[in-house]
Amino acid sequence: MKVRVIGGGLAGAEAAYALLTRGFEVEMYEMRPDKMSPAHKTGSLAELVCSNSLKSEILSTASGTLKEEMKLFGSVILMAADKARVPCGGALGVQREVFSAEVERILSSFEGFTLHRGEVTSIEPDIPQVIATGPLTSEAMAAAIKGVTGEDYLNFFDAAAPIVAADSIDYDKAFFASRYQKGDVDYLNAPMNKEEYLAFYDALTHAERARQEVAGNYFEGCMPIEVMAEGGVDTLRFGPLRPVGLRHPETGEKYYAVLQLRKENVAGDLYNLVGFQTGLTFPEQRRVFGLIPALRDAEFVRYGVMHRNTFVNAPKVLDGEFRVKGRENLYIAGQLSGVEGYMESAMSGMIAGLSLAARLRGKEFPLLPATTIMGSLTRYISTENASFQPMNANFGVLPPLEKRIRDKLARKSAYAQRAIDDMTSYAADYERALKE
Repeated sequence: MKVRVIGGGLAGAEAAYALLTRGFEVEMYEMRPDKMSPAHKTGSLAELVCSNSLKSEILSTASGTLKEEMKLFGSVILMAADKARVPCGGALGVQREVFSAEVERILSSFEGFTLHRGEVTSIEPDIPQVIATGPLTSEAMAAAIKGVTGEDYLNFFDAAAPIVAADSIDYDKAFFASRYQKGDVDYLNAPMNKEEYLAFYDALTHAERARQEVAGNYFEGCMPIEVMAEGGVDTLRFGPLRPVGLRHPETGEKYYAVLQLRKENVAGDLYNLVGFQTGLTFPEQRRVFGLIPALRDAEFVRYGVMHRNTFVNAPKVLDGEFRVKGRENLYIAGQLSGVEGYMESAMSGMIAGLSLAARLRGKEFPLLPATTIMGSLTRYISTENASFQPMNANFGVLPPLEKRIRDKLARKSAYAQRAIDDMTSYAADYERALKE
């Protein structure tokens, strides 16, 4: 049986893989490169348009736990990321081009996979399908989805950080070190003294923005640096410019503020400005960020961009399987569904694919355990909420542990272990039921 997946991003790729590995044929439709979005640069599947980090792999974090849960079902995103990884401390960082190529290679290795290039502008009523067109869904497809769901969209603005050439950084004014000297030294630190920081802050808060009409409507997890700075002169020093735990490894010198830069690729010839998502005009980015001593003569390979992200009012539109209410075989996944983050988007595509695979075999798809990250996020997006906003993976939405644990790390580890144990049992039951 053929299933249609509309959208070749992380969610679409994961939905396709879940279906392909369970015996279904998949026709994927991706409008790029025939029609580009405001943020994408290529026609590659699973293109990463913001950071090149898929967040923490550490099990005692919600992000690390989510990855372990997804591995139990088989994850094309995590398999590709492992092939494309770059040093990123405790996080899973990837080289974008290698990552995208590996996702496409894996999907294309299935005889039942067909990739169509071109925009889809309507939703066929009788075809099992997963819509994963992303937060930058085209106007035509947005209208088609609205026609099916009957619900208005909500929206917020997202931003991506700049990338600079490694050989344009002034290494006499930067140093490699990990915070508190823990773990691998995967970050380059660009420090500022108080005078330099205040000059930078003043320039940032008075800089020209590419768009002015959207203040107050950003998603906190990817808030532009200039908007964050509106919280006060010290806001950045408690955020992306936090100097705590960072000293010069040779002199022991402490700093007033420190920007961290992360390798963008394996070669190490590109660096991403961590936490510096921005909507400033390109000339202003060069001027303002150039006030950081180590970046005074930096060559910007990619400037930060800001773009409009769109998502459905999930509690009214979707159930706990990312299935459109009232439509048996129609699913919406990815950021369009009301989850936020690379792996969270991939997770929603996976769940949609798993659910559709089960239902096409005439099986039920029981709700995922509430004690898991995957289960808690599905409940979040499908539970009535008058002020619904996108949600990342976090332990805060899980039910409390049976036994109270005071130590913070031990408590997180207990949440993680419970989630993995419960999801292991669920995954085994799912695969067994599918084969019966």
